[in-house]
Amino acid sequence: MKLLALLCFSLVAFAQDAPQLFYSKKFPGSKPEYQEIRLNRDGKAEYREGPEEDNPIILKLKPAETDTVFELSDKLGHFDHEVESGLKVARMGDKLLRWQKSSESHEVKFNYSADPDTQAIYDWFERMCESAQLFIDLERTARYDKLGVNQSILKLEAAWDRRRIVGLDVYLPLLDRIAKNETYLNMARERAERLAATFRNPPPPPKPAGEAKSQ
Repeated sequence: MKLLALLCFSLVAFAQDAPQLFYSKKFPGSKPEYQEIRLNRDGKAEYREGPEEDNPIILKLKPAETDTVFELSDKLGHFDHEVESGLKVARMGDKLLRWQKSSESHEVKFNYSADPDTQAIYDWFERMCESAQLFIDLERTARYDKLGVNQSILKLEAAWDRRRIVGLDVYLPLLDRIAKNETYLNMARERAERLAATFRNPPPPPKPAGEAKSQ
């Protein structure tokens, strides 16, 4: 019993000591006007469209994807310096990146950054946001607009082809439900079944161009 209590205490202490990354974007006039991601070191990503939203979309990143995002934050010094380009560019939304571990926290705000590492980590968080939005769209059409389900799956397929999708597991119950429900169009059911199979067994990522040429 004491060993179990000690183990539980150790796990809680580890979770509290593990770093967390936070990303938000405010863009008045866009839809949605606010987005945020809270990414834990175990790969759990929470997506919200309001700071006080109590029912976030939960995505689970692969270990390699999570490592990549946190390694980028390491390269950026955990956001301990300015990254804004200073160039005169159009407003593209007010972005915030924050790194937090226990009581230590660093954050940086920017509209546009020319720094490659900032661009890379921004793109990762945008992929998480896009993935969550596509899930919300598919869930909404599956519930309220059965004729629109096929179009929602087409958008999801297109994003997958552009390598914009992360957290594949979140889609599987919904795609399976569509595939088995005869009230949806046959083309939507067939497409949902194929996409679910792809998400369960995704192809390996392409090798870098230099590596491919050398073989």
